Amino acid sequence: MTEGRPLIEATGLVKRFGGFTAVDGIDLSVRAGEAFGFLGPNGAGKSSTMRMIGCVSPVTSGRLRILGLDPARDGPAIRARLGVCPQTDNLDPELTVAENLTTYARFFGIPRKVARARAAELLDFVQLGERAGMKVDPLSGGMKRRLTIARALINEPELVLLDEPTTGLDPQARHLVWERLFRLKQRGVTLVLTTHYMDEAEQLCDRLVVMDAGRIVAEGSPRDLIARHSTREVVELRFAAESQELFVDKLAGIGSRVEALPDRVLLYVDDGDAAVATVHDRALQPASVLVRRSSLEDVFLHLTGRTLVD
Repeated sequence: MTEGRPLIEATGLVKRFGGFTAVDGIDLSVRAGEAFGFLGPNGAGKSSTMRMIGCVSPVTSGRLRILGLDPARDGPAIRARLGVCPQTDNLDPELTVAENLTTYARFFGIPRKVARARAAELLDFVQLGERAGMKVDPLSGGMKRRLTIARALINEPELVLLDEPTTGLDPQARHLVWERLFRLKQRGVTLVLTTHYMDEAEQLCDRLVVMDAGRIVAEGSPRDLIARHSTREVVELRFAAESQELFVDKLAGIGSRVEALPDRVLLYVDDGDAAVATVHDRALQPASVLVRRSSLEDVFLHLTGRTLVD
């Protein structure tokens, strides 16, 4: 049993593809019952790490243990205890919604009667019970995503891997997927997910790592990361000018940091209202002003120095 020990342990984990290093010596530990996230832009190494954890891509170097087992030696035993929701839905369009679950159950040697009962329960859980007899193609993107998550749970896994679980979904579908994943966490299921959506990481993750260029650049809970790498508040200023860079020097000294983006200037401050008053005292007249609390997006921009999606 894995109780009392991390479900995932990695030390100096490396993944190379020829001369390209996708994962560059990372250390991490995931405990039972937590929701753990890999946050970062496309190409950061998140999916490559997940494929090693899922025992479908061999480790180039370093040490990796999943459920206390060695992926190189115990891959089939580990995969039998994992649930995997890949980045792209790979459902069988020739089968019905229910058959996509019961057929997948055969890979785990689950008896048909048990598989049918689990499929019915899981389809109700992801709010697809009324679609059980439908083919997959007519389903919306959000429904297909929920069906893929349900399929990942058919073997009652101890650990569920979710690679970009809501990419491409509309806001309503994303929130429904978040709700289902939160309920899984409440049941004690350990979740490991990759995402480049900051709000998703804040909603779902107890703890996360920020990856960039194959390395971990920060680790902690969303709240801890914000407290450590940003200020309490951020002031967004939009000026009626071709370049927001023109105002950086004029705003120097207000707060701990000034950052110009293509469409706005960000002031990282502890007191947003006081900072806005200082801006006006300097005879600056932004076209719009927004004071908000710091977020993971601010942390990401500070750590990687670029926008969220490459």
